[in-house]
Amino acid sequence: MMKWIASAAFGMEGLTGKDLKRLGAENVNVLNVGGASFEGNMEMGMKANLWLRCADHVSLVVGEFEARSYEELFDGIRAIEWEDHLDYDTAFPIRAHCVKSTLMSPSDCQKIAKKAIADSLKAEYGGDWLPETGALVQIDVSIRDDKVTVTLDASGEPLSKRGYRTWNGEAPLRETLAAALVLSSGWHPWQPLYDPCCGTGTLLIEAAFIALNRAPGLRRSFAMEKWPFVDKDALEKVRREAQSKYDECAGRPIHIAGSDIDPEAIELASRHIRQAGLSGRIDLYVKDMREVTLKGEPGAIIANPPYGERIGDRRVAHAVAKQLGELSKRCPGWNMYAFSADMGFEREFGRRASRRRRFYNGKIECEYHMFENGSLQKNSQTHTRGGKA
Repeated sequence: MMKWIASAAFGMEGLTGKDLKRLGAENVNVLNVGGASFEGNMEMGMKANLWLRCADHVSLVVGEFEARSYEELFDGIRAIEWEDHLDYDTAFPIRAHCVKSTLMSPSDCQKIAKKAIADSLKAEYGGDWLPETGALVQIDVSIRDDKVTVTLDASGEPLSKRGYRTWNGEAPLRETLAAALVLSSGWHPWQPLYDPCCGTGTLLIEAAFIALNRAPGLRRSFAMEKWPFVDKDALEKVRREAQSKYDECAGRPIHIAGSDIDPEAIELASRHIRQAGLSGRIDLYVKDMREVTLKGEPGAIIANPPYGERIGDRRVAHAVAKQLGELSKRCPGWNMYAFSADMGFEREFGRRASRRRRFYNGKIECEYHMFENGSLQKNSQTHTRGGKA
């Protein structure tokens, strides 16, 4: 059984752990810092890459040991059976990260790791040099509190890179964070969802992926698919299974819409929706939030409004918070979920949130304010998150 780590930003560790359990991963352990560890075969690693909505990277753990000297670091890395993971010509760049440890020089740790791995491979394959002209396997050496964890990057580009967003607006919301906002709300996929300041559409697209049981990584590749030691047919089978799950739900009716006062943002959102393969599934409008009134079956309003630090205008942030409060009053029965770093958000909104959750948008600490009226309370047993394998 292989050990893996799914790294995630602050606030998204628990969501990542829940997704891993739904995928059928074994011994899932939500970490205090940085995500969740789990166990499974190579196919489970591929499932994690395809289905995890809130994680940043998936990595395969190949070694764990303690080191307080460069000699111990060298010996520990050299002792790993590298021939099981690298061919004679495999390119193996090294990244190092050190936190609260005796060894605190990433560049020195990189050099030591490179030499240790090269010595191991030369002893196994013979020869005096390694060409590194073959497949690339990115190796990460992380040292925290003198504990060394050596991993292979199974994702490549961050998992937030879904492949549909090639244009960005003024203050884009990262895809993994958008998914976390949707998953943390009380919205159910069969209910309406509206974003009154949708920007370039990331939150709407992530909600549609969830509603249609579409793996967020379905249309991109992963580093592990080029590893020299994997069964590529087995990984392709996992991808086909994910495509099949989406095909089964692609025709499911959804009620997802959004608007923005900026026509250029709506144009970008339209492009992203087309690139995500969701043309005709999400409704967009150029509209001032003050003109939005929602009728019909109640659902969820989820918004990532401007909040001062992000666009440099705190007065605008206060005005938007007040407008969201007025919108909530115009839409009885709808729950409101607003993501903001504005410390005065609830005061301007007009009432206190029933729930709050903390996330980071880049380096900005934000609160997710949840104004729920009781009619759309969260039901984790029936809220379809996608990816049940």
